[in-house]
Amino acid sequence: MSGLDGATAARREAAMRELRSARDNYRKAEGISRGRRGLLIVNTGNGKGKTTAALGLMMRAHGRGLRTRMFQFLKHEGARFGEHRTLDTLGLPHEGLGDGFTWRSRDLDNSADMAAHGWLLARAAIEANEDDLIVLDEFTYPLKYGWVAWPEVEAVLRARDPQMHVVVTGRDALPELITLADTVSEIQPVKHAYAAGIGAQTGIEY
Repeated sequence: MSGLDGATAARREAAMRELRSARDNYRKAEGISRGRRGLLIVNTGNGKGKTTAALGLMMRAHGRGLRTRMFQFLKHEGARFGEHRTLDTLGLPHEGLGDGFTWRSRDLDNSADMAAHGWLLARAAIEANEDDLIVLDEFTYPLKYGWVAWPEVEAVLRARDPQMHVVVTGRDALPELITLADTVSEIQPVKHAYAAGIGAQTGIEY
């Protein structure tokens, strides 16, 4: 293709060979189930984008007519970040259950109590089965800190309606949660603007 430098032309030629080979050898996997099945999805890791990915799933599900809801275990009830404004515009319910970032908390016992109360609300929503997709945002932290008991969470997740999707986000997901999950994405940082001294950006971080 004219106009390409030598390195780009070589990359293109190699890629086209690989793509043609993959296309010609593609075989649809056998034994894949059809129809809806509720998934437990975990977005974990130290990189940026765990909550953002969960919000993307909410948008996709909403576009398909699914009922969605988000419980946020760190953000406080009055938070008005960009995602909250969009969810409000779309009429998608969300609840802030925390008192902000735990590393700024002046009363960690209160933070723990709020997380436990938040879990009761989330549990009630799961058991009510009025939603098709429920996001438990930053829920890995109450589990990691022992503010919410894993055996109880596991029992609720196992007993939920078989068509309900649940998404859990946050760093340091418990090994037990990863084992139970259907899909786990570990998001790891390669670069982050903050390391270069660039602060959080409106519409990107909040």
